[in-house]
Amino acid sequence: MRIWDINPEKLCNKHLFGEHRELHAIWSILTNGKKGYRNHPETKRWVGKNKALYLRHEQLIKEIDKRNYKHNSPLDKKKALGKLKQNQFVNTKAEQKIILKHKNCDCFL
Repeated sequence: MRIWDINPEKLCNKHLFGEHRELHAIWSILTNGKKGYRNHPETKRWVGKNKALYLRHEQLIKEIDKRNYKHNSPLDKKKALGKLKQNQFVNTKAEQKIILKHKNCDCFL
């Protein structure tokens, strides 16, 4: 599981849509009390930050729309509570960029 902290414009389709799927999974865990992956470090860093997670989703949607794909899985804005900003990281932004650069994909192109 991973929610990148990098501008979605820099992500290839694989990582953009992969993050979107995983964001929905984390959202479901946090807002619906689901148990799967509750103890994963990526999930834990979003506890109490549903608003920040919601805003990340909005960034992803904007990029998805920009690439002419359709988005049909909105989040419930009423559940977007908590902190507005994410300031806890599993990997720093610099580390995330290195991770992505070592993958065989079109991120950053």
